[in-house]
Amino acid sequence: MSDYEEDPTKRPPLGLPVGSVRALLTLLIVGVVTRSVALGRDLDVLWVETLLIALAHYFTSRRFINLPPDVVKKIKVEGLIEDEKHPLFLPRHSIRFLLIATFVGLGVYLYQEGRLLEPRAVSLLGIVAAYIIGCLVRGVGTWFGRRRDKPVSTLWGDLKALIVLGAVVAAGLPELLGTDPWPLDYQKAALALLLFYFGSR
Repeated sequence: MSDYEEDPTKRPPLGLPVGSVRALLTLLIVGVVTRSVALGRDLDVLWVETLLIALAHYFTSRRFINLPPDVVKKIKVEGLIEDEKHPLFLPRHSIRFLLIATFVGLGVYLYQEGRLLEPRAVSLLGIVAAYIIGCLVRGVGTWFGRRRDKPVSTLWGDLKALIVLGAVVAAGLPELLGTDPWPLDYQKAALALLLFYFGSR
């Protein structure tokens, strides 16, 4: 008997696998944002902020504790945890793939239309790319860490933290001091570094 049959209050929304409603909402947000940019419409900053929050969910680990695969298999056999269905009954990482494919498709479309370097396209694709690259760097680092017998050096983490802190402090200081702000390109670069850092954590 599943936990949901024993306690109906634990049933996920709509009876779908855990994360399905969030997957649908994220796909809807991505659809709105990419269509607006593809059609050359101005995009409200609220949509971009919501997009980043939604993406943050899909490019971070869903388990609170990262257990080795053999340990997960053992505790499943012992009945301590259930096999978790993936959102929308799709194969593992399908939603992440769809999200990345959507933005790659948008980039290809804008390139073919000669609009890839429009400010709205550069801003949107730049911030999404910075975050996703950070996630990929984290994934590669985790993979290498598992293959090594000794722990990974903390030097890379410290270096990233110092660079990002320096960039964001420099970008924010004029705002705090009430002086002339840095050029917009510098502020965007600092934001991209910040998103890369969050993605790589």
